[in-house]
Amino acid sequence: MSAPTSKGTRFTKLSLENWRNFSKVEANLQRRVFLVGPNACGKSNLLDVFRFLQDVVSIGGGFQEAARSRGGVSRLRCLAARRYPEISISVNVATEENLTEWEYELRFKQDNRGRPLITRERVIQNSNLILERPNESDQGDPERLSQTYLEQVSANREFRDLASFFGSVRYLHIVPHLVRDPDRSAGKKNDPFGGDFMEQIARTTEKTRKGRLSQIRRALVVAVPQLKTLELFRDTRGTPHLRGKYEHWRPQGAWQTESDFSDGTLRLIGLLWAVLDGSGPLLLEEPELSLHSEVVTFLPQMVARIQRRTGRQILMSTHSPDLLSDSGIGSDEILLLQPDTEGTSVRAASEIEEVKNLLAGGLSPAEAVIPQTRPKDASQLPLFGE
Repeated sequence: MSAPTSKGTRFTKLSLENWRNFSKVEANLQRRVFLVGPNACGKSNLLDVFRFLQDVVSIGGGFQEAARSRGGVSRLRCLAARRYPEISISVNVATEENLTEWEYELRFKQDNRGRPLITRERVIQNSNLILERPNESDQGDPERLSQTYLEQVSANREFRDLASFFGSVRYLHIVPHLVRDPDRSAGKKNDPFGGDFMEQIARTTEKTRKGRLSQIRRALVVAVPQLKTLELFRDTRGTPHLRGKYEHWRPQGAWQTESDFSDGTLRLIGLLWAVLDGSGPLLLEEPELSLHSEVVTFLPQMVARIQRRTGRQILMSTHSPDLLSDSGIGSDEILLLQPDTEGTSVRAASEIEEVKNLLAGGLSPAEAVIPQTRPKDASQLPLFGE
């Protein structure tokens, strides 16, 4: 068996029913995915599906905690859900060589006490049914349906590789002021918003850390030409900091720490570190924030180069025409989210005839797709305050 944690393993398909903004979704997922749509259409909520699966298998997490931390089943259920109140998540996972393909399905609702209750859990490997719940043991003890087999080491032996793959999912949305305040990192570990970002860097081995920071510095020179050195150090309290030496009118240059770095520099450092750290799927929220448009245009190429080396899947939400200006982005890599009264629909740009025709006519992905996301009444905003 080829383990799903091996290089080149990724999510290949996502199916949802009644999850947050989405009453029904079926989408194929490429190695590089761009989620595009208007504000409040559900881009973050779509990425959260993968975070939910990661939370289910994480130490200190589990199915009950994953639902509770999101406000419970009633908050997770799509407002458009009517006749069928169950929430359903189904994902397909495959290796690059398609030697092993998995399907995992989880359906759940809430019981009369408001607790999440599993109505179906299913695992399929290479078209062979590995697990189907509820099973006979569940019928004899319904309390068992408060936990997935996925999260139980004693029960997931036949598909533990799949659980490990879900556990490898990483989410990143660096908030610069959290990075600058070391006191905010107390008690945090792998905080996706950067509260313990300095500690994450410090926890790596010296050889790995120096190698990554050297790569990051070389990439940063494009956006920050004056930066000549980037390294980690600890202050007198033992708190880790990043510092960079900038070319300056003084012969020895000038040192700055992360507290002096611009928001864009911190976000770019966080982004570059994240793509080098780990091998599982990486979820990015609007990586273009605080970055110069010229830098943003090259992010898709940077991601593609890293993926050629690591095989890592990267899914990112964006509003940026600059990010989508790269003609190398395939129309099947762009998922367009469009809200409606019955929930947000999700379609690959390659399935939209108008977009296909515009791309065939020589327009960039941004020129073909971004107009599809514009709010109809955006022109009314200048009238605010009259």
